[in-house]
Amino acid sequence: MTTTPTEPAARRPPVVPLVAGPPAGRLTAAQGTALYIGAVLGTGVIALPALAAEAAGPASLLAWLALVTLSAPLAATFAALGARHPDAGGVSTYARLAFGDRAAAVVGWCFFFAVPAGAPAAALFGGAYVEAAVGGGTTTVVITGAGLILAVTGANAVGLRLTGRLQLVLAGLLVTLVLGATLLALPEADTGNLQPFAPHGWAAVGTAATLLVWSFAGWEAITHLAGEFRRPARDLPRATTVAVLLIGLIYLAVAYAVVTVLGPAAADTEAPLGELMAHALGGDGRLLAAGPALLLCFGTMNAYFASAAKLGAALGRDGALPPWLARGSVAGEVPRRSLTLIAGGSAIALAVVVALDLGPKPLVLLTTGCFVTVYAVGVAAALRLLPRRSPGWAAALVSLIAVLALFLMSGRYLLWPLLLAGAALLYLRFRRSHHA
Repeated sequence: MTTTPTEPAARRPPVVPLVAGPPAGRLTAAQGTALYIGAVLGTGVIALPALAAEAAGPASLLAWLALVTLSAPLAATFAALGARHPDAGGVSTYARLAFGDRAAAVVGWCFFFAVPAGAPAAALFGGAYVEAAVGGGTTTVVITGAGLILAVTGANAVGLRLTGRLQLVLAGLLVTLVLGATLLALPEADTGNLQPFAPHGWAAVGTAATLLVWSFAGWEAITHLAGEFRRPARDLPRATTVAVLLIGLIYLAVAYAVVTVLGPAAADTEAPLGELMAHALGGDGRLLAAGPALLLCFGTMNAYFASAAKLGAALGRDGALPPWLARGSVAGEVPRRSLTLIAGGSAIALAVVVALDLGPKPLVLLTTGCFVTVYAVGVAAALRLLPRRSPGWAAALVSLIAVLALFLMSGRYLLWPLLLAGAALLYLRFRRSHHA
């Protein structure tokens, strides 16, 4: 790490080497694939096919296709970085190596503090499905959301080994339920529902794509767990490849089914997955969808809590957050202090949203702004860190163009990451002046 005039080397926090002998992790490639599926597939499949259809009609399928296509080079970029630098800091570590401590702190804060905003949104999505199935109004939604936060916190507090195994089981159930119900509903597809293809104009495809960024956030999340893999250089690329193929297939199948099976009604339903399951299996679609919806939300939150907890410990280790968070940054350790901070922040955010009756949409957009910022810096770092003309470097070059376009489309929702960036830089200045 480069020494700056404002902080002598002797007073800088010690940094754990990125590679110090054989990895101590226990995650397998299969468990890594499951964590990817939980992080990326997640809650997007619950509500966003309908929201995208409302924004752009059948042309929303082009937005889905574009983002699935973008996922391949983006996932390959972060897999290459994770395999080369398996550190709990993830994108923050890559930013530090490429651009210095300030960039690392900014990226780290953007990811770490995005999770307490995004987790309540995911929890509310699950709570809404349960409320639609059993009733109870806002009380059911809030109790379900709070229960999800507690359950995910407990699973991660036990340890990453259990988290990986649990995620593997969840991913298998989710893929079976979601893809199975979709394929069973497809015989009822009517291609006539594809007309008119772009009822709101072609510009609406961009609007749909902005909404769908939430569905594809997650490729960077597993980099924080790269050191937890048994063999990061081998297992991380394998997990990434399988996850990209499975997630792309599921998203495209669900989006196509929502548009062609539900037709114009797709834009009006709040539970598109439930409607598809009702078409496929009969019965009350809302009741049938409640279980899978909860599993999807749990899987997403589980993957992000695990990743962000590791990141918080790494930021504490590197001086970008208070040092008392550093415990758990080493592979194999459980970062319980960092996890407690994330859980507490998530609970506070949930309480605020419920008290102000804001709903999950503002949280989704604020979280998306943070992740687009993380993507932009992470991909730029990859261009500096990965060997030129290597497959990972080429993937980063392709990804950078697409991520910059998403960055521009995020508009005012970049205010939250901008505020976090300012707070991170102020914290670094305060810490350095305090130790001067």
